[in-house]
Amino acid sequence: MRETQKSFKSPPKKYQPRGLSVIYEDHDILVVDKMAGLLTVSTDKIRENTAYFLLNNYVRKGNPKSRNRVFIVHRLDRDTSGVIVFAKTEAAKRYLQKEWHGFSKKYYAVVHGILPEKEGVITSYLAENSIHRMYSVNDPEKGKLAKTGFKVLKESKKYSLLEIDLLTGKKNQIRVHFAEKGFPVAGDKIYGVKDMSVKRLALHAASLTILHPHTKDNMTFEVKVPAYFKSLVNS
Repeated sequence: MRETQKSFKSPPKKYQPRGLSVIYEDHDILVVDKMAGLLTVSTDKIRENTAYFLLNNYVRKGNPKSRNRVFIVHRLDRDTSGVIVFAKTEAAKRYLQKEWHGFSKKYYAVVHGILPEKEGVITSYLAENSIHRMYSVNDPEKGKLAKTGFKVLKESKKYSLLEIDLLTGKKNQIRVHFAEKGFPVAGDKIYGVKDMSVKRLALHAASLTILHPHTKDNMTFEVKVPAYFKSLVNS
């Protein structure tokens, strides 16, 4: 982490929201490490067990009349773990969303198979079907541009560990791109292959670099890659 973050001390574990670790907080932003399996925002079926709901409770400190709240800037898929930033003011939210395309987002993933190219960029236009599954199309008028940079870090007979630069941030982008190339993310129940031996989706948002909405400091937030990813590749 950069100098601008060293003064922050994470709250004791008993005060941390369930399924989340607060890694940085000030008047404008709240940055957390989300566990796999926790929704970012609510759905028709799940209202309260979400990062958004839990963090609103956290900033209100148990006071239901408090006007404190968090604002959604971006999302992680339910089964993806890692860094998410929330805004604590509308102005911060607007700034972060406006500048989002220019920020650096680094992921790690374990995919099935051995990639013939060890480094590159996957580019396609992503569209969504009636059951909310994403897929690539050739027509730019029917989909949104998605670019995923990748580098192979380690290989085994069955899996590859990848470092991924998310050059655009479209829904399910990483999962779709590698599945369509024939190398689905391990544990992906929607775009991947059924493998009961894989315990979770092997996709993790490990690093996020932003400009602070107020100070304009360049800030990098990093969390460790789950040990499970390395154990998969070593198995």
